[in-house]
Amino acid sequence: MEAETLALAQEIDFSMWGLFARATLIVKLVMVLLLLASFWAWAIIIQKHITYRAARREARVFDEAFWSGNPLDELFERLGPEPPGRAERIFAAGMIEWRRSHRTDGGLIAGAQSRIDRSMDVAIAKEAEELQKGLPVLATVGSTAPFVGLFGTVWGIMNAFIEIAEQQNTNLAVVAPGIAEALLATGLGLLAAIPAVIFYNKLSADSDRIVGGWEAFADEFSTILSRQLDS
Repeated sequence: MEAETLALAQEIDFSMWGLFARATLIVKLVMVLLLLASFWAWAIIIQKHITYRAARREARVFDEAFWSGNPLDELFERLGPEPPGRAERIFAAGMIEWRRSHRTDGGLIAGAQSRIDRSMDVAIAKEAEELQKGLPVLATVGSTAPFVGLFGTVWGIMNAFIEIAEQQNTNLAVVAPGIAEALLATGLGLLAAIPAVIFYNKLSADSDRIVGGWEAFADEFSTILSRQLDS
């Protein structure tokens, strides 16, 4: 009897595709959903890695130009009001408000400093929102994928027990396929969730550092303009 059971078990296809093909419709839908979530998460991870690297490179290049000692008006004229770089757009927002705060007679309109600070704060908020776009998706995948996989596992095990009851047979050849199919859903859930959680934490920290660099630059730029206002 044991030899017959072992022979039947060896004939079962336990490959990933074989387990997927034998699964019920609900479990198949769960597996497909988890695979799509995993691909979506990896697409965001790769895209954010490229975006953050470009943002850091842009910031380094702009910092060199800003602290080169050349007049800021010349730098602004060269960049224009809508430059391509993120740090450059924050600088441009401050310079635009600085120029708007001058009257025709050359004097400054009252409250120029606070308006310049608000203009750069708004620019930073816009750039930060764009920089962090997609991170909530990683958080959602990381927090929900294990539970979606668990749902598929519970559903698969339930159907496995129903099949055992219908056949009134608890041989390995009957029990093993259903349990394996069910556990595959949990495995796919963890496969989607673990990278999403790890890279969400990393990318969030990277984003905070980049935004912190912009805020530090805005404070330094505001200090420079404040000296000119006081003089």
